[in-house]
Amino acid sequence: MAKIKLTKGELKRQRDSLRQYQRYLPTLQLKKQQLQMEILHQLNLRDEKKRAEEAKRKAIEAWAGLLSDPVEIKPFIIAEKIITAVRNIAGTDLVVFTRAEFNQPGYDLFTTPLWVDGAIDALRAVNVLRVETGVIERGIEILRQELRITTQRVNLFEKVKIPEAEEAIRLIKIYIGDQMANAVGRCKMAKRKIEAVELKEVLA
Repeated sequence: MAKIKLTKGELKRQRDSLRQYQRYLPTLQLKKQQLQMEILHQLNLRDEKKRAEEAKRKAIEAWAGLLSDPVEIKPFIIAEKIITAVRNIAGTDLVVFTRAEFNQPGYDLFTTPLWVDGAIDALRAVNVLRVETGVIERGIEILRQELRITTQRVNLFEKVKIPEAEEAIRLIKIYIGDQMANAVGRCKMAKRKIEAVELKEVLA
């Protein structure tokens, strides 16, 4: 702890600081709790999307051999545009997936095999889940970074700032109390001396 001034002005400053720390700490603790809960929610959501993607991949494997036919569907299964939104979680802006937009197929309906439409839909679904998982994972990293910063601040307040302010207040109060006791003692001594002088004058 830095050297403190043992004065009434410093006592007021330390008391004001302590009140401020004690007022902000519950807010930080609440933010920490909200971030922890949201990270857990996002981790569960990510795992859910990964399981859904794996299930769709396995379903595709049943007819994957058809994709060897000379039909170019790649331009129609890669998202042309990813639409996201921002959601505020405990003061942190979190990017969330909204939807993906794709190019519309332009092939000849009469000459194209019937399975193509189903293949495009299924592969789009897999790609959307992969993109959504990526957005969720980036969001988790943002939340974890914010949680690290918030946890550091909570620890700073709980383990450093509040104890330091309380100790400073204790030391200043002891010092001021000692000074007041000494002043009272000096006053009493001075009073006794005055009374002794006055008594001598009366007896003289």
